[in-house]
Amino acid sequence: MVSARSLDGELDSCFSNLMVSSGGGRGQAEIGGDMPTLSGWKDLPMELLMRIISVVGDDRVVVVASGVCTGWRDALGWGVTNLSLSWCQQNMNNLTISCAHKFTKLQVLTIRQIKPQLEDSAVEAVANYCYDLRELDLSRSFRLSDRSLYALANGCPRLTKLNISGCSSFSDSALIYLSCHCKNLKCLNLCGCVKAVTDGSLQAIARNCAHLQSLNLGWCDNVTDEGVTSLASGCPDLRALDLCGCVLITDESVIALASGCPHLRSLGLYYCQNITDRAMYSLANSCVKSKRGGWGAARSSSSGSKDVDGLANLNISQCTALTPPAVQAVCDSFPSLHTCPERHSLIISGCLSLTSVHCACGLQRHRAGGTLQPTSHAY
Repeated sequence: MVSARSLDGELDSCFSNLMVSSGGGRGQAEIGGDMPTLSGWKDLPMELLMRIISVVGDDRVVVVASGVCTGWRDALGWGVTNLSLSWCQQNMNNLTISCAHKFTKLQVLTIRQIKPQLEDSAVEAVANYCYDLRELDLSRSFRLSDRSLYALANGCPRLTKLNISGCSSFSDSALIYLSCHCKNLKCLNLCGCVKAVTDGSLQAIARNCAHLQSLNLGWCDNVTDEGVTSLASGCPDLRALDLCGCVLITDESVIALASGCPHLRSLGLYYCQNITDRAMYSLANSCVKSKRGGWGAARSSSSGSKDVDGLANLNISQCTALTPPAVQAVCDSFPSLHTCPERHSLIISGCLSLTSVHCACGLQRHRAGGTLQPTSHAY
């Protein structure tokens, strides 16, 4: 961690260089007016301080600068809206507690950890002081308990993006409570939250978080069709859904998503071995029906891309029950799905029977007079 003493030394040096390069106080004599004299870096105008901090772009400097004087602390507290503490390798819990009351206008806070340090007391401090928080990353916070989710639900109701992947101690009751209070959530990462993610908690999310656009349920193996179908009906704005490792789901989940989530762009079904051709054909047919107003009927004029409609990413690795005709039907229905190495977005690793599936790129080359070569897939 950056020490206050080392930062003071750097600031003193920078201030001296600034005064020398600007000619010291000659400016006011030349123009004949009375200009305020800067006797040290603590006299910097707050606007200039914020400008310097934004240019430096180092959150460690922001944290240390907030302890220089009350003026700087107040200016940074009001001006800093995005902060990451992921660089802290030791005493992250105490650092988070000490920062929470200083940066009350935070909208984005990242506390991603290499080794678990964060405890409930730190999250409670954030919830108590950072009411305007919109995005929070607590991934790999293995020490957190339900206390943290309850605190966030009560203190940060404006959250739109929350990453609690790997937080395996949370219960489904705490997640249900969070969904009832944070109804503006658009992006939620629950990967590995095995105890928290159940059909009951997914039904609560479907009831309360109608604006949800991205949801990661990777390796939450308690999820069944009941939970996924509730999401399909309650969260029609879903763009990305990761169900990798949700081994209990069947075709019914995919069929519900195909009919209920017209904006779906990314779907992860890795190791969902109950998925069959029926699910693939439901995806393919949903695109055909959309040409009258469903999946991707309206193209995005601002992106400039021709392949903007429907599925753009599909992971069906290890879905060994699938056959080439069904997967080819999906690939044909969604031009943004690619099997070619340079634009690999249809992932079929571990499905040796699907090596004949090819994307639109290969088909176009074939129609142009070339020979359609077997697609190279990564295994």
